[in-house]
Amino acid sequence: MALIILTTSPRVAPGLLTGQAWAALGRHPVRTGTADHPYLPFLAEAGIPVETVTPDPAALARDARTDTIVWLAAQDGEEDFMRALGHAALALDDPPVIEVLPGSYDLPGARLLDLVRVMDRLRRECPWDREQTHESLVPYLVEESYEVLETIEEGDRAALREELGDLLLQVMFHSRVAQERLPDDDGFDIDDVAAGIVEKLVRRHPHVFADTRVSGAEDVSDNWEVIKAAERAAKGTRESVVAGVPMGQPALSLAAQLLRRAERAGVPADLAEGLPSELGARLFDLVRLAAEGGLDPEAELRAAARAYRSRVEQWEADRRDERGGRRTEQ
Repeated sequence: MALIILTTSPRVAPGLLTGQAWAALGRHPVRTGTADHPYLPFLAEAGIPVETVTPDPAALARDARTDTIVWLAAQDGEEDFMRALGHAALALDDPPVIEVLPGSYDLPGARLLDLVRVMDRLRRECPWDREQTHESLVPYLVEESYEVLETIEEGDRAALREELGDLLLQVMFHSRVAQERLPDDDGFDIDDVAAGIVEKLVRRHPHVFADTRVSGAEDVSDNWEVIKAAERAAKGTRESVVAGVPMGQPALSLAAQLLRRAERAGVPADLAEGLPSELGARLFDLVRLAAEGGLDPEAELRAAARAYRSRVEQWEADRRDERGGRRTEQ
């Protein structure tokens, strides 16, 4: 005989089971140690009796020697119980066969549901998380964005995973704060945020989701701008080509973005001449030259700054070595 450990995912709607799981449940006695298991009502509705028992690894292992039993595992994994069950089975002279049968599988992105659940609890139960607002969270959003940038520049892929998680938390946090506002008061939740970006991506990628043909990345970029313009026209708005450029970003990237938008709209290059500050005009012209060369001026200056930082650190190390050498000679 055998013991079938039936596992289920807390990130899948209860009642959704594989065909193999339903077959096993319909053929063999079913036990569980979780009185409030979310699948129990669905199994009852399907006419499948489930015996709720006090978890006893030794007794379960012994019973499985003479009958095939399905154990409906708790959704937290029951690691301690499963470990004890394995030891109990091995201690028997004729141990039962133990089979793990996944009843439901996580789809890609399912762990985001865990983040939603954790954020909900933090917002209710943590004094610090509970008092945060969109405004109070702004410094963290900026900080986490730059920490992601730093890991990319340093090529630290392991740290990138962690920093992207911290940045994702900020998106989740802002969405959770907004969720508390009434829908009539511009409230929204994380599903609204995800739905908005999904709709935009599908709409702006007709070469993927429709029958538009493109010859390369440049066509994709051009189509994106055409579709954006059509969206503005459909809304009845006549926004400037530079509308929506965030003015709070670093000055070099701000100038580069303004120049890109202006170039796409056919704005003449000499419009940048005669800016109020001579130094500002010279810096702006350097940004334009970088753009013409296909370079990102913000990234270039950051690379130069990082190289300069390394030189300063090396200079300091050399000074320390020199002072140490003179003390040794004395």
